[in-house]
Amino acid sequence: MDKLVFKTLADFGMDYTIVEHPPALTTEEADCYIEGFEGVRTKSMFLTNKKKTAFYLLIMDDNKQLDMDRFRDLLGANRIRMAASDSQMQKMHLPAGVVSVFGLLHNGARDIQVYFDKEILSEPILTFHPNVNTKTIFVKTEDVLHFVEEIGFSATIVDLG
Repeated sequence: MDKLVFKTLADFGMDYTIVEHPPALTTEEADCYIEGFEGVRTKSMFLTNKKKTAFYLLIMDDNKQLDMDRFRDLLGANRIRMAASDSQMQKMHLPAGVVSVFGLLHNGARDIQVYFDKEILSEPILTFHPNVNTKTIFVKTEDVLHFVEEIGFSATIVDLG
């Protein structure tokens, strides 16, 4: 699954660093394997509305707690919650615990709205799972934003406080 991520990054001329590690289902687990490396440890949350008619990918610092009420207010939406694993599999072809910005490669309908917390965008490097939980990829922040746009999405910057 991660081969498409690396091929796409190479096609776009984007540099990255990879750290391989045992499977990590949480950001805390993954962080243990990448101590000493520069980069914001991100968490990517796949969210949906109650009727499952709108989907959101929110990327933020993994040390930050999401204020769901604030995020709902920023979107002007209500009843947003974590999407079920079956929705994640349907929309991004990813199992629970592996969601990342690179899952957008599998969203042919381009119907996921992408949000970045502005706090992380001032940092030079962001980290993600490259669609597998046995690796962590370090990518320049501007390259991540470029990647999102190049594959047909637009990134919205939000202030999560």
